[in-house]
Amino acid sequence: MTTLLAVAADLVAITVLTFGVYFPRHRRRDLLTAFLGVNIGVLAVATVLGSSTVGAGLGLGLFGVLSIIRLRSDEISQHEIAYYFAALALGLIAGLGDVMDIPHIGLMALVVAALFVGDHPSLFRRHRNQLIRLDVAYTDEKALRTHLETMLGGRVTNLVVKQIDMVNDSTLAEVRYVAAAPSANRAGLGPRVERVSAR
Repeated sequence: MTTLLAVAADLVAITVLTFGVYFPRHRRRDLLTAFLGVNIGVLAVATVLGSSTVGAGLGLGLFGVLSIIRLRSDEISQHEIAYYFAALALGLIAGLGDVMDIPHIGLMALVVAALFVGDHPSLFRRHRNQLIRLDVAYTDEKALRTHLETMLGGRVTNLVVKQIDMVNDSTLAEVRYVAAAPSANRAGLGPRVERVSAR
C-alpha cells in the first residue's frame, strides 16, 4: 500500500511539474519525454533499491551517474537542468522513502513549488541575457556598455566581452541587462534597430 501511494504521489508531482509548469512556459516537447522517462525510471529503480539492503547510498550514486550521462548527451539550458534534477529528485524521494507520509509528500510538493516560483515569468521579467555580436570592434568597455544600453533600451547590469575581432571589425559580448519599462518603449525610448546578430 505504501508503494502504491508513493507511485501515485510521484505521478501527480511529475505530471504537475511537466504538464502544468514546464510545458506551458517553454513548449519544448522533446524534454517532456526526458523528464517523464527519467522520473519513472528512477522511481522504479529506487523502489527496488529501497526494498533491498543496498539502501540510499547506491540510490544517490545512481542520481549522480544519470545526471552526468544526461547532461553530457545534449545541450540544455540552466532552467531545463533545474527541471531535470527536479524530476530525478521526485523519483528518488518517492522510491527511497520507507513510508510515504506527510513530510515526504511535503518535500515533493516543495520541489514542484520551487520550480513554479523560481521559473515564473513574472519573476524578474525585465531582466534579459543575450549573446550579441556587433559589427564594430570595441576596445573601450565603457563605450561598449554605453552603446549597448542605447541599442537595447535598458540598463546593462553585467557585461563580458567574449571576443574582439580587429580584422573583421566585430565584438562578441554576453550582456545581462534590465529592459526598459513598457511605458518607456511606447514613448519611443525602446531598443533601436541595428545590424546586429544575437544568440
